[in-house]
Amino acid sequence: MSTTAPAPGKPAADERLLKTSPLKKFLGRPELGSVVGAVAVFLFFAVVADSFLRTASLATVLYAASTIGIMAVPVALLMIGGEFDLSAGVMVTTSALISSMFSYQMTANIWVGVGVSLLATLAIGVFNGVMLIRTDPPSFIITLGTFLMLTGMNLGFTKLISGTVSTKSISDMEGFSSAKDVFASTITIGGVDFKITIVWWLAMIAVATWILLRTRAGNWIFAVGGGEQAARAVGVPVGRTKIGLYMGVAFGAWVSGQHLLFNYDVVQSGEGVGNELIYIIAAVIGGCLITGGYGSAVGAAVGALIFGMTSKGIVYAEWNPDWFKFFLGAMLLLATLLNAWVRKRAEATK
Repeated sequence: MSTTAPAPGKPAADERLLKTSPLKKFLGRPELGSVVGAVAVFLFFAVVADSFLRTASLATVLYAASTIGIMAVPVALLMIGGEFDLSAGVMVTTSALISSMFSYQMTANIWVGVGVSLLATLAIGVFNGVMLIRTDPPSFIITLGTFLMLTGMNLGFTKLISGTVSTKSISDMEGFSSAKDVFASTITIGGVDFKITIVWWLAMIAVATWILLRTRAGNWIFAVGGGEQAARAVGVPVGRTKIGLYMGVAFGAWVSGQHLLFNYDVVQSGEGVGNELIYIIAAVIGGCLITGGYGSAVGAAVGALIFGMTSKGIVYAEWNPDWFKFFLGAMLLLATLLNAWVRKRAEATK
């Protein structure tokens, strides 16, 4: 007596090969919530502030956004990697002080001070990364220590060398003009002046997005932020990845510091304190998770744009600027809630 084997059932499709609809992809983007928020902020100030839509006003908004965005983009990558850098704000000032004081004291070409500043600022980034991977304290504690040390060094060395809390003028030194062209010049397009920082900002967005979405290093960043132990288990170089992320923040601080120096000629040693929170806020508004493993460079850039529109929109609306921090905090809470809702909807549609 023979039996007939049942016909094999149709194999289940590999979920990795299933096509995802454009709507699902759109809902899954981390920057979706920030884009919605940016549109809402833009429309709001377009209605309440008559001068907000002027071309010159929008150029000013972009400049304000770029000064935050240059730092918010690398800070976002660091947060995607699961870490923080509370020294980012004062590191900008440190970078500017090193360029100015080295060039002035050594009577060297300005570009020598700029180069020394780059090496010193990257060294601070390496220090943060090495301390993180070689010791037990979390990045919050390590970079808080770096923040305090840099704050003290900025003030102490400036007073020791120049006798005051600000640097000496270097506008008459060799190389100042060309350095200003690179870091603090103005580009006129259609009769409207745009600061060169906008170009730096857009370049950093493009490079950071390419790294995250098109390179192996981008996969490592998401993996490290999603789970460090799991990332180690599959061969991700966790240490090198985190050091590289801190160096990225340091590079952004160097660019911002050079703009600070060459835009104003002199630097106050106490500047930058508190700005690290603004960079983190811009990244969170842009969709980055505090826990790491999720976010985008574009989202952080949009978060910086929201910051720029709000800070300048309040001025154009002729409101009391004392309310700015209130609106910034409200946007942070609303963006966090909106991002959480978008993420849940995206997961539910998979």
